[in-house]
Amino acid sequence: MPTVPRRPLAPLLLGVAVTLAACGATAGGTGTAATSAHKAKAAKAAARPPAVALAVHATGRLPAPVQLPAAAAFAGGGIVAIGGLNAADGSVSDIVRVAGSHAGVIGHLPVALHDAAAATAAGRTLFIGGGNAGAGSPNLLRIRTNGTTSPAGHLPAGASDVEAVTIGRAIYVIGGYTGTVPLRSIFAIGPSGRVRVVAEMPRPLRYAAVAAVGGRVLIAGGTSGVTARSEILSFDPATRRVREVGKLPQVTTHAAGGALNGQFYVIGGRGDGLATQRARILAVDPVSGAVRGAGKLPAAISDLSAVSLAGRVVVLGGRDAGGRVYDEIWSLRPRG
Repeated sequence: MPTVPRRPLAPLLLGVAVTLAACGATAGGTGTAATSAHKAKAAKAAARPPAVALAVHATGRLPAPVQLPAAAAFAGGGIVAIGGLNAADGSVSDIVRVAGSHAGVIGHLPVALHDAAAATAAGRTLFIGGGNAGAGSPNLLRIRTNGTTSPAGHLPAGASDVEAVTIGRAIYVIGGYTGTVPLRSIFAIGPSGRVRVVAEMPRPLRYAAVAAVGGRVLIAGGTSGVTARSEILSFDPATRRVREVGKLPQVTTHAAGGALNGQFYVIGGRGDGLATQRARILAVDPVSGAVRGAGKLPAAISDLSAVSLAGRVVVLGGRDAGGRVYDEIWSLRPRG
């Protein structure tokens, strides 16, 4: 039997090694390219401005139509809406708790009041100021989780037409009206109930849209004297400085303010005319003051309240151009 000559192993092993190395280089190169492309795509997505468009969903009804209720996240969970004006423009005393799609009266104020504010800080929900018969109230009331109330201090002067937000353990009260004098002050209420003036706005303001965003108080529009305004103001509690960061496209008053995903939302409202209500929702960048359209309410309304809660903004009540007062509860969430 003839002998078959054997080929040396070294060149064969070298060829296999080269082939494997080449395959590995090709696979590794493809993986690296894919990873780089993925990282570039992720970086581009991270740099993209946050989505600002909001979808509006009907989630329930209040026990009765109301405009200008004082609303806040409730210490007992959910949302509390207090006082306000009824369909006949009369002050009401109802304390309403909203939990999911259910809303019910859990108590009453000692006196019916409207144009007040509410906020929760350090585990306590406060009802702040309010008006009736043309006079502003200086009272701070604690709203307990069972719907009862107790005195919690006083503002330096009676005030209605106020707004309030919470940052940390402090509540900030913005502007208002004593019944004779419009206010340009920003008050801070500490956990002990101590009230002090911490800043002044460039002009007196009532009925502004207000929300806390990124550790600052954002203030948009409102009425100064008898004129609606368009300025967007930012108040920094750390420096006690108020500065203008932008302007709304139109003068706007009696709108609601909300905060979501680092954006400041101005919701509904109207111009100088009593029947100039708007359905639009505007998103305001809290740093640059840039304003973008963010959606529309189901109806053009003013004198509504808004509460930022658990990834949404909840809108309560309001009034349209025909004088209809709403009992609707709407939930605003990021679209998509």
